[in-house]
Amino acid sequence: MNLLLTASGLRNDTLRDALRDMLGKPFGSANVVYIPTASVAEPGDHTWMLADMNRLHSLGWREFDILELNGLPSQLVLDRLLHADVIYVGGGNHYHLARSITGNNLADGFLEALRNRVYVGLSAGSMIFSRNLTEHSADVIGDTSDLHLLGATTIDPPFALFDWYLKPHLYSPDFPERDDAWADRITARADFPIYFIDDDTALRVRDGKTPDVVSEGRWRFQP
Repeated sequence: MNLLLTASGLRNDTLRDALRDMLGKPFGSANVVYIPTASVAEPGDHTWMLADMNRLHSLGWREFDILELNGLPSQLVLDRLLHADVIYVGGGNHYHLARSITGNNLADGFLEALRNRVYVGLSAGSMIFSRNLTEHSADVIGDTSDLHLLGATTIDPPFALFDWYLKPHLYSPDFPERDDAWADRITARADFPIYFIDDDTALRVRDGKTPDVVSEGRWRFQP
């Protein structure tokens, strides 16, 4: 399993080189599938999603597919995942993304696809692997409003692979409240490990559960 868990996608050469190395072949010889599901539950302007999609598309893939996880037969979704070399899951509401995976019975098939493919997550797409993706962590992090937006009070982690939790957009101008004081308040309440990463950073997980940090920016880890 090869995961590249970013805050804001492939924004710099270091992250693009990391993906190229994990893929093991040129982008022009590979298929990518872009999953925008998390963005559907995010209100407001979606220019950020179009910018990310265009940035990814500009890498020059052999085939660029777009796949929504809801409303299609599960086998069709899984076939499309298996057709790709890179599964790219975009940002938005991570609780909606997690519920889309569990509610459509896609978790096992997703994990099977990831055995021989590279997964790239952006923000919400990077946050769904922790077993601490629960209503408790929502309270600790302070984003229960994103869960309540869905009419839900509980959440089941779709994969539950890691103890640590990832929180993106540290120091981001798009999220000005996410500074050191914000991270300190969260860590004071947290009873699980947290990586805080900025928009130029990713966690890379290769065939194991201990990530290494790939970055042109800044990050923090609270064990």
